Amino acid sequence: MFQTTVLASGSKGNAILIRTDQTKLLLDAGLSAKRLFGFIEQLRMTPGNIKGIILSHEHSDHSNGVGVLCRKLKIPLYATRPTFDACSHKVGNIPAGVHFIEPGSSIWIDDLEVHPFSSSHDAVDSCNFTFTNREGRKLAVVTDAGYPTKLMIEKIKNASSLILESNHDVQMLLDGPYPWQLKQRVRSRQGHLSNEQAVGVLNQVLHAELKNLILAHLSETNNTPEIARKTMEDYLNEIRHPVKLFVALQDQPTELIEV
Repeated sequence: MFQTTVLASGSKGNAILIRTDQTKLLLDAGLSAKRLFGFIEQLRMTPGNIKGIILSHEHSDHSNGVGVLCRKLKIPLYATRPTFDACSHKVGNIPAGVHFIEPGSSIWIDDLEVHPFSSSHDAVDSCNFTFTNREGRKLAVVTDAGYPTKLMIEKIKNASSLILESNHDVQMLLDGPYPWQLKQRVRSRQGHLSNEQAVGVLNQVLHAELKNLILAHLSETNNTPEIARKTMEDYLNEIRHPVKLFVALQDQPTELIEV
């Protein structure tokens, strides 16, 4: 077994669950324990055997629930030292300990290889991740990525499943209510990937064995699930690739997806 579900995705809170035969991990916990537990229970699972939380960066929509969850579940936190230092005042005490990870260096958690790599985002040490099981199936997670770096493209090649940021529709962003400075930040090389940029990333890494594509971190102000899906579907239909397409939402988990 090697499965994932995006429990919540967007500016109000992010969390991804990854499970194998031997382990169950959370990537980020930017929402309350109550909401997160509710989403897990919707999928007919229990949170009690989660082995740890991996934190991608310190922004509150990824870190808000980390401390409470680690204490409730008595589990460790995995983060880079700069990321932990940037939010330690908010996270508080972690009785099960903090394991410091480094971009570019893999660690094994039970039967899962976790590989962090640097992402272009306006955080102190933002990371994206790949998760690979012993049979070689790979889940790649790319969100909060200002632009598709060469490193990103190289790391996520040959993924079996890909969770990919599709944050905004450029025209909606430009016409929308954000102040100009925030619009510039979203579009910057340290902001977020647009729907069109997501298509560009997929174009560079698509291969015959990619089974699942999950669009994530959609803006509720500058995007819609329908627009994000159509932008990607138009491309997939053009090239006739049978990858299964999902769109992750803020208030509803995806189904459990076989990596």
